[in-house]
Amino acid sequence: MRLETLIGLLVFLLPLAYSPGPGNAFFAAVGASNGTRATVPALAGYHAATFGVTVLIGFGIGATAFEHPEFTRILSAAGGIYILWLALGFIRAARTSAEPKGDLEPKKEKNIGFWAGAMVLLLNPKAYYIIAAMFTQFLHPSEDNATKVVAIALVFTLNNLLAFTVWVLGGRTLTVLFQNERARRWIDYLFAASLIGVAAWMALPLFT
Repeated sequence: MRLETLIGLLVFLLPLAYSPGPGNAFFAAVGASNGTRATVPALAGYHAATFGVTVLIGFGIGATAFEHPEFTRILSAAGGIYILWLALGFIRAARTSAEPKGDLEPKKEKNIGFWAGAMVLLLNPKAYYIIAAMFTQFLHPSEDNATKVVAIALVFTLNNLLAFTVWVLGGRTLTVLFQNERARRWIDYLFAASLIGVAAWMALPLFT
């Protein structure tokens, strides 16, 4: 990949990766509620799925599925329901933290699994459209597109991983700044509300 193409790709991806969306909202919430280490399996799942999906779309595999509105609506509905289910998990965590505990009982970190992270990407049709738009900008028929597809997919995945790590650390910083249990409980509610908003955003294609 040429240097000017790499720079252009990073400029294209910068606002997409760091602005609020399903992935970074989810990982900020996990980082805040469960700790940075708990996000590692989910980060691995999300970005393994990102790389795989990006390569497939780059080679044109499955692209025709998105020409059918019914498929997009089904995927949007499934994604919205899944994100809503994750939000309810944070609400349950907040309620559990409000229950009386022994003085010596610490809050346990809960690992969020590989497949939970992967599903956040796989059930988000807007991510597929972003990937497709990226390839229309940076693939050219006169070049070796097989190698370039893999290179773009790798840059896209690593850039997302960096951005989401920033969001994880940002979410975790909130719990460091607000140490008391009541504040942490409201942080869980805050991220649950943000995920509910993301679920509604993902479901918009159902009404258009």
